[in-house]
Parts: sequence; structure tokens; C-alpha cells
Amino acid sequence: MSQTPGGRPAYAPADVPPDAPAEPPDAAVPADGDAHAMPPWLPKAFALAGAVVLAFMAALWLLQRLRDLLLLLLISLFLAFAIEPAVNFLARHGWRRGPATAAMFLVVGALTGGFLSGIGSLLATQAANLIEGFPGYVRQVIGWVNDTFGTSLSQDTLFQRLPTVTGALSRHLSSLATNVWGIGATAFGVVFKALGVLLFTFYLSADGPRFRRTVCSLLTPRHQRQALRAWEIAVDKTGGYIYSRGLLALISGVAHYIFMAAFGIPYAAVLALWVGVVSQFIPAVGTYLAGAVPILIALTVAPSTALWMLLFVLAYQQLENYLLQPRITARTVDVHPAVAFGLILAGAAVAGPAGVLLAVPFGASLQAFAGAFVRRYDVEEHPLTEPDPPGGHWWRWLRRN
Repeated sequence: MSQTPGGRPAYAPADVPPDAPAEPPDAAVPADGDAHAMPPWLPKAFALAGAVVLAFMAALWLLQRLRDLLLLLLISLFLAFAIEPAVNFLARHGWRRGPATAAMFLVVGALTGGFLSGIGSLLATQAANLIEGFPGYVRQVIGWVNDTFGTSLSQDTLFQRLPTVTGALSRHLSSLATNVWGIGATAFGVVFKALGVLLFTFYLSADGPRFRRTVCSLLTPRHQRQALRAWEIAVDKTGGYIYSRGLLALISGVAHYIFMAAFGIPYAAVLALWVGVVSQFIPAVGTYLAGAVPILIALTVAPSTALWMLLFVLAYQQLENYLLQPRITARTVDVHPAVAFGLILAGAAVAGPAGVLLAVPFGASLQAFAGAFVRRYDVEEHPLTEPDPPGGHWWRWLRRN
């Protein structure tokens, strides 16, 4: 055994040649021996994390500032989807897309203006009549309730409380009338937003092909086909939603007109138009909101007429929910009623009244996207997955006939 100059034995493993270079020191341990020094990548990681947080906060701030603009764009896109089938029809028959879009704007504007003018004059006239004859209507209703149900309601007690109610209402109206500047500013903002929606809708519809070409130029051919397929589904579902609601509004208006004309309720045609439009384009609760006006006007005829009107509104709602709507919307916006109601609540929470109108076609488009792009599998037979049997004898007979 060899020894070092100091007299200590030198050990040399057999598998390491004597002339092998010495191993470098551990890279994880700094040369000065400090094992707790900061790694060189840690400051960069902190800087990157801070930049990500700041970018996220800036995006949230910008999204909050642009919330109204994004909502206007979303409403404009929905309206462009709604008139797209009609514009495409006119374009296939030789129209340029700009004049075709303008023609659709004129048609929709004329229908909306006629509806609002007719309903506005009717509501103003009937509101004045109801206010003037309110004490007489109250006496009539209380007398009818006492005679019909054997009660003994006091008219004097109710009329003693009326001055308090009318006084509070007058004070609220007076305070509202004094805030003319605020009302004017709000009206100007509404008009400005409406003009913005119309402008965006016009360009999204008139320049639709150019806009889609611009978007597709940024995508690969495979993703272009998927984007155009998604756009087509959104147009079909939104247009189908509008046109199916229009058909349901026509049926509802005709049915309510027949009933109101048979019972001698005044302004039956205008009220039928009101019920048809409001009941179909305000989802879920539109029928009850629309039926309130005919019920109040039927009250001027007789309390029993108002009661029959209320019963007809409730009965027609059930007939529409279980018989008419499933047949008409089966190929357009086949959304489960519970899902539609949940979408309406979510839309109202996110975007207010505009979200209520956009929620159902948006949900129908998502459902169609899932059917087109998401793979589905066969379901194993199991008691928990067995659907309900068909309805009873009467429902089967109604659906069959």
C-alpha cells in the first residue's frame, strides 16, 4: 500500500484510473459554502407572477369600463343573427346586402312604431278612465264579492284609506316630475345606446360576409370550417327563436282576440296584439304580465268579466306550455322549460333586461354546439335512466289530433 508524504495511506479504488480528473464541486452548493443562497431563477419568477397579477387586474378594470360597450355589441350581434335569414333571402334574389338590411330595418321599425303608438294611446286613455272611475269600480267589486261569496267587506274602511294611498302616490309623482334633468339625461343615454345598437347591427348584417372573411383569415382551414359551422348554428337558432316566437304571438293574439270580442271587452284587437307580443318576447312570465292589462280593462265591464279573463289567461298559458310550444319550437330552440327558466335568471343577473331576451337563444346555441362538436355515447339501460312513459289518454289524444 502506498503512502502519502505525511505517512497516511492513499486509497485508490480499483475502478478509477489514477490519472482520472477530479470531480467538480456540487452545483447546488455555492462555491463559498452558503447552501441557503437565493436561486438565480427566483427573482424572475416573482417578477413574472407580479406581471401576471397586474395584467389580470388591468383586464378586469378594462372589462368593467367596457361592459356597456360589450353589452351593446352582444345585443347588436343577436339582432344581426335575427335578421340574417331574411337578409340572406333577399340577397339570393338579387338584392345587395346594404339595401336588404335597410329594408328589414324599415319593416321592423314600422311594426314596432305601430305597436307602441297603438298600445301607448290605449294605455293613456284607459289609465285616465280607470283613475276617474276608480271609486265606482271599487264599490262595484266589493259589492260583487259580498254578493257572490257572502262576505261583509266594508266600503267605508277602504275609502278612508284611499286618501293616504293617493297622497303618497302624488308625492312620488311630484318628486319624479321635479327631477327633469335626470330624466332627460337618462332618456338621452337610452337614445344614444339605441342608435349605437342600430349602427352595429346594420354593419354586422350588411358586411357580414366581409366580417366573416376577416375572422377566417386568422384561422387554419380546419378551424375556419368549425367557426363557420358555429356561426351558422347561432344564426339558425336565433332566427328560429324569433320566428317561432312570432308564430306563437300570432296564435296567442288571435285566441285572446276571440275571447275578448266574445265577452265584449273594449279595444279587443289592440289588447290582443299587446298580449301576443309581450307574452312571447318576455320569456317565462310574459303571459302573466301581458294578461294584467286586459284584466284591468275587463274590470271596467264587470268583475265577473275580469275573473273570466284571468281564468282564460291561466288556461291558455298551460295550453301553450304543454301543447303548442313543444310542437312549434321542436326544431328551432328545443330547450327544456327548467333550463330556459334558469337561463333567464342567469341572463337577468349578468346583463339585466337585455340578458333576459338573449338568454334563451344563447342557451339554444350552446346546446346545438354541444350536439355538433361534443361526442356522445350510448346510455346503458338502468332504472335511473329510464324515461317517463307517455302521457295519459287525454294528452295522447290531444297530441295526436
